[in-house]
Amino acid sequence: MALPQSILIVGGGVFGLSTALSLSERHPNNKITLIEASPTIPNPHGSSVDSSRIIRADYANPAYAKLAAAGIKKWRTTEWGKDGRYTENGLALLYADDNPDSERYTRKSYENVKRLLEEEGGGGGGGEKGADKVVYLSTKADVEKVVPRYAAGMNIAGGYLNRGSGWGDAESGVRFAKQKLDELNKVTIKHGEVERLIFEDRDAQKTSSPLKVAGVILKDNLTGTTTTVTADLVILATGASTPKLIDLRGMVEATGQVLAYIKISDEEQAQLAHMPTILSFSTGMFIIPPRNNELKIARHAYGYLNPQDIPIPGTTRSSNNEQQTMNISVPVYNVPVPAEGEDACRRALREMLPAFAERPFVRTRICWYSDTYVFFFFFFFFFFFDANTKRLEKLTNSMRIIYGMKDPPEIS
Repeated sequence: MALPQSILIVGGGVFGLSTALSLSERHPNNKITLIEASPTIPNPHGSSVDSSRIIRADYANPAYAKLAAAGIKKWRTTEWGKDGRYTENGLALLYADDNPDSERYTRKSYENVKRLLEEEGGGGGGGEKGADKVVYLSTKADVEKVVPRYAAGMNIAGGYLNRGSGWGDAESGVRFAKQKLDELNKVTIKHGEVERLIFEDRDAQKTSSPLKVAGVILKDNLTGTTTTVTADLVILATGASTPKLIDLRGMVEATGQVLAYIKISDEEQAQLAHMPTILSFSTGMFIIPPRNNELKIARHAYGYLNPQDIPIPGTTRSSNNEQQTMNISVPVYNVPVPAEGEDACRRALREMLPAFAERPFVRTRICWYSDTYVFFFFFFFFFFFDANTKRLEKLTNSMRIIYGMKDPPEIS
């Protein structure tokens, strides 16, 4: 299938920028436009903009492990990983005695990365063979030998250490992607909020015919005026805001995750700088080695919801001017982490770094993710149907194609 001549990418985060870069490098003669809601890139509210993100091939799913391992090679060997954008300090993945699920996940992850590194042969630098970088830690005593500062107070039974994983300066990476896009000078960048998608009825004679997305209504954040931006293909790389633009109920949900930061001294930073990142699969808590005298404590779990009633995308107003609505979680910014989240971070500090347990948080943040119910990424063409049941049947078929599942999870 030929690539459409005009392409509109909505979202200037990590997925939007990387999509724009990839398309503009491979197809320099196509018209590509990127829209970002924030007046600046990086967007300070974006989930891909933060002090750090774990970069790992440590996944229980072999396909993700293989994909991430290929990505880590790029971080190690190209300009993307230079100037502090990538640090390979290792990653300790841990599980508790009373959590068999986390132990199974940890063991599968270990087996995947071990196999990948054995197939690879090399270690990615440092003279160490790849497989030797991964060490299984079958007891708490083994963990304490590897991460003594973290492990002493933790409820852990074991885990493993992968010295071939690391972390990335997320904001710096997004900034670098924008810089490369500017240097190519092949993509038109617009700023403003996408109010809604524009739908083109492919066959007005059939009430259940699919609707094609033909563009967006773009609102200028300064003047409030709106303009129409059209394209042959519209790509949504809109993260947690996606469910506001297309109806993804039962598939995707915006969830808020907890981040907290404490100030540390130069001496404390030096002591922690070469420690591995620590991630507990039992609690979802993790700590990444500090930079700029800030230590980040975070949790990835089911997250918080912000349920709101909003119009169902693609529907029209009735004769009495009423519009169908749906109740979904949408991101809300500039709000502090709830007390429950702060308490969880405080408990993690008491377990992992008790010396910092009572140090005040200098700032907290809710980072909004777009979580799928099957815990996989979604990349697919999306079609709306006027008839609700046909819409759901179409999405179920799409999921079978994407994941090759014989019986994908039901959409409730």
